[in-house]
Amino acid sequence: MPRIALGISYDGRPWQGWQTQPHRNTVQDALEGALARFLAVPVPTICAGRTDTGVHATAQVVHIDCDVKRLEDSWVRGVNANLPSSIAVQWAREVPPEFHARFSARARAYTYVILNTRVRRPLWDGRAGWVFQALDVDAMREAARGLLGEHDFSSFRSSQCQARSPVRTVTQAGIERRGELVLFHVRANAFLHHMVRNLVGALVQVGLGRHGADYVAKLIDARDRTRGAPTFAPQGLYLTDVVYPDFDLPGFATGGFGLD
Repeated sequence: MPRIALGISYDGRPWQGWQTQPHRNTVQDALEGALARFLAVPVPTICAGRTDTGVHATAQVVHIDCDVKRLEDSWVRGVNANLPSSIAVQWAREVPPEFHARFSARARAYTYVILNTRVRRPLWDGRAGWVFQALDVDAMREAARGLLGEHDFSSFRSSQCQARSPVRTVTQAGIERRGELVLFHVRANAFLHHMVRNLVGALVQVGLGRHGADYVAKLIDARDRTRGAPTFAPQGLYLTDVVYPDFDLPGFATGGFGLD
């Protein structure tokens, strides 16, 4: 049975996360419903990474197994015709049977967008986290460098995290300011539950001057979530890249959120 990979982007504001739920108000539920209408048969999906309620994606990847033949462009247009405006297929590609959206991925990247203004901006509601006090981006950037390399990220994992190991390898971690926005870019081989939002919480504490630039490194050494900063809001988090070096897949238009 042919395996099809789909590149998906979505606005997470209307949805209760990725993973299917009894209330059916998730991205996966909407996508599988659209696929069923397009193909006239139910088709389960496997994604590269589950996102939480309110989290967005410019570069989610899923795979399906389906013996219905369609042109790649037909997959995109046909499925999108059955999706709400907040979700869209960006590309489709037939892949070998050994491809797996989750287990074939060698790296993932996220961007967290912080609106750093004294007064909130309604057009960024649900699209960015908000910090009204001035942030010291240089201190945050120095703190982020402590994330690079292989570490035990127990201080940054949710109590509900089901990963077998807290050890992850971060290959890129950077902070940039773009006008009123502060963006945190991070790439790793994999992420723990709430890991990026917990990292952002710690970096914001540094940016506010409540801790020194060595705060993140100290938390890594502590391996204790109870000593970490509060989990930051989900609204500013974007899944921006999933890397499959062994497979020829199209790229994504990330809107400048990528690490390239």
